[in-house]
Amino acid sequence: MSEAQLISWILIVPLLAAVGIFAAGKWPNLREAIGIISGIILFGLVMQLGSIVDWDNATVVTLAEPVAGVTLALSLEPLGMIFALVASLLWPVTALYAIGYMRGNNEKNQTRFFAAFAVSISSAMGIALSANMFTLFLFYEILTLATYPLVTHAGTDKARKAGRTYLGILIGTSVAFLLLAMIWTWQITGTLTFTPGGVFGNDADPMVLGVLLFLYMFGIGKAALMPIHRWLPAAMVAPTPVSALLHAVAVVKAGVFTVVKVVVYIFGTDLLSNLAASNWIFGIAATTIIIASIIALRQDNLKRRLAYSTVSQLSYVIMAAFILAPLSLMGATLHIVAHAFGKITLFFAAGSIYTAAHKTEISQLDGIGYKMPWTMGAFTIGALSMIGIPPLAGFLSKWYMLLGAWQTEHYMAMLVIIISTLLNTAYFVPIIYAAWFKPPVDDAQHGEAPEAIVLALSITATLTLLLFFVPDIPLSLAEAIPGAGS
Repeated sequence: MSEAQLISWILIVPLLAAVGIFAAGKWPNLREAIGIISGIILFGLVMQLGSIVDWDNATVVTLAEPVAGVTLALSLEPLGMIFALVASLLWPVTALYAIGYMRGNNEKNQTRFFAAFAVSISSAMGIALSANMFTLFLFYEILTLATYPLVTHAGTDKARKAGRTYLGILIGTSVAFLLLAMIWTWQITGTLTFTPGGVFGNDADPMVLGVLLFLYMFGIGKAALMPIHRWLPAAMVAPTPVSALLHAVAVVKAGVFTVVKVVVYIFGTDLLSNLAASNWIFGIAATTIIIASIIALRQDNLKRRLAYSTVSQLSYVIMAAFILAPLSLMGATLHIVAHAFGKITLFFAAGSIYTAAHKTEISQLDGIGYKMPWTMGAFTIGALSMIGIPPLAGFLSKWYMLLGAWQTEHYMAMLVIIISTLLNTAYFVPIIYAAWFKPPVDDAQHGEAPEAIVLALSITATLTLLLFFVPDIPLSLAEAIPGAGS
């Protein structure tokens, strides 16, 4: 198939899966097979597209032109390829996990759940393939709406309240800030097309650019910069597969992906290096890293600790991007991948514990490693990766961040990374220690969660390990991003 055909099918396959899932609702095995098989097909299409694309002359597929000069258009560049690979690879794994979780906990409305999940993946693919900010914005909003029924899946008052917070913050920030920034950018430059080095000329007013930068950064609510992060811990009321989708596969990755796209293709690193507002965004990201880590340290609920850990880890990507060094930009890009594999493993483990042992609090996990060795083994790998311990993926991304900070003599960034790594250690290692080295808190007889859950978390834990030893694909793609490299 040609590039244009592959791009079209990458969007269509998850939508066809959603239709098939609804049609097969009465036959659970068929319904769930459709999700897994579609995910494998999607990953194959993304790989095929990446193998034939010419980064210097990529095909642009124009779907519509609703306003003169503003197109709904799709194209592939290296950063989008990374996001598309991550989301498409983790879709079938998460679908496999969801089979064990949804059945193991007798969840209702499973057909709606799997169909909404497929639509969310299609939206994520649209974000990854967007050729301009208008297209990205459209798919960004569709992703928010598609994930809303997943957040409110339980149908309880608490779930509906969480859903209102989720929609209110994400839609509110994107319409009030991001849309305004886009319109203003169009008014100044006459384009929203992603352009290496940015779209602004040398004569742009630094004050206006500073305001625009703030509008973009706080308009991208999915990146969870404080103080617009509350939607993320609120959404933890959703089933664990949804938490995995939010934190690893699609939603927050769409946020930090969009931040890096704006840095590289709307402003450009050269322009930002001379813009005072860049230092403020760096400072906000650094503050978010530390504060969210401290809050995580105080949480006894396992999913809430992981949620605040995600808030912190996302700001690693933002901070690294705003170090504005080629190596730190690589670190930011690699952390999108490393965080995806490590954090989805942690959430998978949390759901496994809930399904098999019905435990949700960290204080209940003493000795659980002996009863659930596969689950806690995977959790240990994911946690150590988030800390940044070799030989795991998290070390790789933090290493490039530190190299970039050293390259630019950005000692504050180095200090933030060191302090936050100590905080990561403080909120993860006690869980690992309690699971493996403390006696069980009760005599409850239970083993591992259903096989589908254990297989899925074993796959993601393995990916977390493999990325350290075989980083060639993400590294080569990161180096191809304008402004990145050694």
